[in-house]
Amino acid sequence: MDQTPQASTQVGSDSTASANLPGWKKRVTVFLVGQTISTFGSLLVQYALLWHLTLTTKSGVVLALAAIFGFLPQAIVSIFAGVWADRINRKVMIIISDSTIALATLGLAFFMLSGVDDLWLIFLVMAVRSVGAGIQMPAISALLPQIVPTDKLMRVNGINSSVQSSLLILGPVAAAGIYSKMSLSAILFIDVVTAVIGLSLLATIAVPTLERAASDEKPSYFADLREGLQYIFSNDLVRWVMVIYSIVFLLVVAPSNLSPLMLVRTFGSDVWLLTILELSFGIGMVAGGALMAVFASKVDRLGMMVGSSIIFGVLAVVMGFTTNLIVFYSLFFLIGLAVPAFSTSSLTLLQETVEPERQGRVFGFVGIVMAVAMPIGMAVLGPLADIVSVEILLIVTGAFTVLVAVVAVLLPAGKRAVAAAHASTGPSAQTPD
Repeated sequence: MDQTPQASTQVGSDSTASANLPGWKKRVTVFLVGQTISTFGSLLVQYALLWHLTLTTKSGVVLALAAIFGFLPQAIVSIFAGVWADRINRKVMIIISDSTIALATLGLAFFMLSGVDDLWLIFLVMAVRSVGAGIQMPAISALLPQIVPTDKLMRVNGINSSVQSSLLILGPVAAAGIYSKMSLSAILFIDVVTAVIGLSLLATIAVPTLERAASDEKPSYFADLREGLQYIFSNDLVRWVMVIYSIVFLLVVAPSNLSPLMLVRTFGSDVWLLTILELSFGIGMVAGGALMAVFASKVDRLGMMVGSSIIFGVLAVVMGFTTNLIVFYSLFFLIGLAVPAFSTSSLTLLQETVEPERQGRVFGFVGIVMAVAMPIGMAVLGPLADIVSVEILLIVTGAFTVLVAVVAVLLPAGKRAVAAAHASTGPSAQTPD
């Protein structure tokens, strides 16, 4: 719609492809600042809880359970959250889920202050936080196209990717500093404060309710779910993007999660070696997001998605053969550089292609992929790393990633997806800067 929404409950058009949304920069800035503050608090808690469980229990079983409670609920709820994001106001959905997370965290903080720190209580709060994250993810991804002009989505997604990557660098450093000086309950209180700030900023943003969500004649919940699945599997471009996204997400687990193991086995187990490795990856991601923001208007979405997939594979293969520490760090930096290229291009392609009234359900399934890919990938590759060398796993998964990307484009389904992508992201009017 061409007019600036006046209230968050206003009924909006089912299309946000307008080349001119007055005041969009201010709304997007406020939204991203609020999300950044809230995410920073969440990262502090994430690292603090993990370290608390590690230091107090020293149990692999406890850490495995923490991973289950931290990821599985998000994957399960994403199935339902995607449908909700297409049936209610997405801003309201984010506020409710974030408020629930804050209340659960606040409750845990008070329990810990009173001396109650049972594992079941921590796991319960981790599960609640995971559910909240699963609800927010499709709502946030589907909300952005409502407040950002279509031809600026790539730039905004690139900026957001760079900011989020910066938090992944600052988060553990800040968490370590705070955790060494303060109690875990203090960090929980910090997260509550950052959540309140983020929610307060979000409350000031006008986000229209889609006409479909405002209608009293909506299909049943399960009819919506079924229609969303049918859409994903019947749309050539969306189906293709989802398949490639899922496969690549599974395969990049090897270089991103097994590379530290290769570093320790090959180059030494000093903590500073691992620290530099993580910094190399994080700095690469920050730089990659910034480059995507700068060159957004010149980027072919699908071409970038395929190209970055091939780059992932090639870099993994080269890493498997390298015996030089500097080269190893450089390759990991380049992998970090390619991550925003892949994630931003695929996210933007879906945002530009999928109708607003279906985006919640589509991004709900993207959330499922993100939540389950790492546990599944590590469940397979982790044990294999104790049987064969990490180098072999890197070479095999890297070569397979390249093969998947090439074959995906050459198959008839890939050619149809390429044609559909170029049709949906062709030349369009540019929004004035």
